[in-house]
Order: sequence, then C-alpha cells, then structure tokens
Amino acid sequence: MNRFTHQRKTNRIIVRPLEKQDYDAWLSGFTNRRISQHVYDPGKLDMSDCTSVWFGQLVDTHQLLAHEDRAHVFGIFRLEDGIHLGMVDFSTLARDGFHWGRVGYTIHNQHWQNGYGTEAVDLAMRIAFDDLNFQRIEAHINLDNEASVRLVERVGMSYECTREGFIFENDEWVDHLVYVKTKHRR
Repeated sequence: MNRFTHQRKTNRIIVRPLEKQDYDAWLSGFTNRRISQHVYDPGKLDMSDCTSVWFGQLVDTHQLLAHEDRAHVFGIFRLEDGIHLGMVDFSTLARDGFHWGRVGYTIHNQHWQNGYGTEAVDLAMRIAFDDLNFQRIEAHINLDNEASVRLVERVGMSYECTREGFIFENDEWVDHLVYVKTKHRR
C-alpha cells in the first residue's frame, strides 16, 4: 500500500481516500442532507456544479495534496452498503521538527447520532499517527460548538487553550478552542 491509499475500518465503517468510482455515493451523501440543524451545519447544499468530471478533478487534487503532504483527505463510508457518511481530513501545519497537523471532520446530518463521527475520527487519528507520521494533531473548534467538543473528547483529545482572534469567519476574527492529541499520549 503506498502512502496515499491509507485506510482503516471497523465492522461498520471504512475511512479511506476518495476514488473516482465513489462519485455516486459521494454525491448521494451530499444531496440527501437535511436542512440545517444548527449554525455549524450547512444543511442542504447546491451540488449542481459537482459533475463526475468535477469530482474526478477533486480526487486528483486530493492525491496531489497528499503527495505534497499539505493535506490528507478521507471519505467515510458505511461498510454494509457503501453509503458516504462524511469526510475527515488532516492539514499539515508544520513538519521539520514538529510533525504537527490539524484535523477537520464532517458527518452528513442525515447520519448524526449514530456514532459515526467518533468512530471515523478515531480511525483517522490512527492513520495520522501510524501512517502519516504526525506527532501532534490539533482540532480548532468554535467556542459554542458543543457537539464538536464532545466528539474530540471522546477520541481522547484534551483541551489545551483558547486562541483569541484565531480564525477569520463571517467577516470577523473569532476565538477558537484548541484540543490536542499527541502520538505519545494515545
């Protein structure tokens, strides 16, 4: 297995890079989303520009980003039927003496409350530490995103700090909670 095809699975899900043949499952996951459930849930999305050609280019971009070690993007699929449940990704923040990354994740809202997010992020963290050689993974979370805080705590991440004016969102600089997990504290 080359370094760009890492995957992990449980008896319910598999976390792996997207492949061009995933288009129909990927598109179905997005088009079957429910209306927004809260401020951090985009709800239904306009997917009209997301053709199979566009998706093929997206997969190629993900492979290039992985090859350059800038980002590693994984799809989350249910094993029993191949349904696309969401995405998890790692952005490389620094290497050279750090091996530091940031995790991001989303589960399509029609699949919430089934434990898929926790299961997928836990699997992806194994890929990050064991295969991608990250030493430190951070999650950057809006102060009021309680569901995300619960998820990262369930996968063993610990609160480290609140970074003031950390990310520019909705035309303003906002504070974010920083949760962290390191390879040696797994």
